[in-house]
Amino acid sequence: MNESLSQLIRMSNTVGRDSSLVQGGGGNTSVKTEDGKYMYIKASGTALKDMNAKQGWRRLWLDLALSVVKDKSIAQMETQSRELEVVNRLLLACDDKLKTDARPSVEAHLHAFLDRCVIHLHPSAAGAFVNAKNGRVKLDKLFKNEKLPPLWVPYTDPGYLLSKRIAALVERYQKQFGKRPGILFLEKHGLFITAKTAGAALRLVRRVIKLCNSKLTQPKKGRPKPVGRDKIDQAKACIERGYSQGAGERAKIWYYYNNAIEEFLRLKDARKMLVGSLTPDELVYANGPAIWVQKCDPKSIAKRLRKQIAGGRKPAAAFLVKDVGLFAAGTEKIAPTVRDIVLYSIFIRTNAERMGGILTLNKRQEDFISNWESEKFRKKLASGKS
Repeated sequence: MNESLSQLIRMSNTVGRDSSLVQGGGGNTSVKTEDGKYMYIKASGTALKDMNAKQGWRRLWLDLALSVVKDKSIAQMETQSRELEVVNRLLLACDDKLKTDARPSVEAHLHAFLDRCVIHLHPSAAGAFVNAKNGRVKLDKLFKNEKLPPLWVPYTDPGYLLSKRIAALVERYQKQFGKRPGILFLEKHGLFITAKTAGAALRLVRRVIKLCNSKLTQPKKGRPKPVGRDKIDQAKACIERGYSQGAGERAKIWYYYNNAIEEFLRLKDARKMLVGSLTPDELVYANGPAIWVQKCDPKSIAKRLRKQIAGGRKPAAAFLVKDVGLFAAGTEKIAPTVRDIVLYSIFIRTNAERMGGILTLNKRQEDFISNWESEKFRKKLASGKS
């Protein structure tokens, strides 16, 4: 196996097995070959933990990936046409002779102008800062002793525009510090780590996460107070009926409960904290934040779901029922991802609230992501649909 591909697989599997770093098919990784001709990158929609020598990645000509950002004509195109053009250009840049329909990560052109090894994650620890109103100020203080300070990237629509913005910011950073940044925090999005080797990138990931977590409140350890089986069954039946009536389709309902869920359910302002989507992943995989259910009533749940649909949204896939737990609607494959997204979300919301308030996606930003073909493709793969 090519050494660069071997590094990519090791790097991807290591971070992909930790749901506090990445959820579902989110996040991506890349490694450039030593000669600078190629870049191996995660395939879109593939879970990092599932990557192996035969699947989960593509190899691109590096110069062709870079040309996507440099081509000024793309910027003049209408939004959806532009994003499809980027997808097609990246597919044409592939040179791996793999017999697969897998696409290279839609952020491949962004990876192209960063350092040799790139890890892009959506860690709950970083998320608490990038989704907090005072998050940037807190990060500046937290990383004040870094020789090369982290690069803050203001929120930008994912895809082509984000790549263009980061390219400009990295160029400016390199002129100022003489090197490309090793740490990039993306507002309302996540974290990029870049380094010369896979080992160095992984070490930097661990250090950044440890530092971020040092200032955050963690869920208590141990077992939560048990919930009666009757209460769980009644709530499950209620959610099932409400979802069927509101979404117009039946879905299997799954139940989850742990310390983090128990603690969030007890918070006085839990319901208020569940307003607005945090990140593209929450919107794509869970159809937005979990619905708070104070008292389980199928008609009330159905009404709220119909209101979401009437507003152009997909029905929520997660429900937090007070004193009972988390319920997720979906297939056996997608339900654990919804669970991980909710655990990620409530950790971030709890900590961001303590840092000046929660910063969520606005309506225009949500609409862009909901209509973005690349995200629809990613969710289709995650749900196991053909």
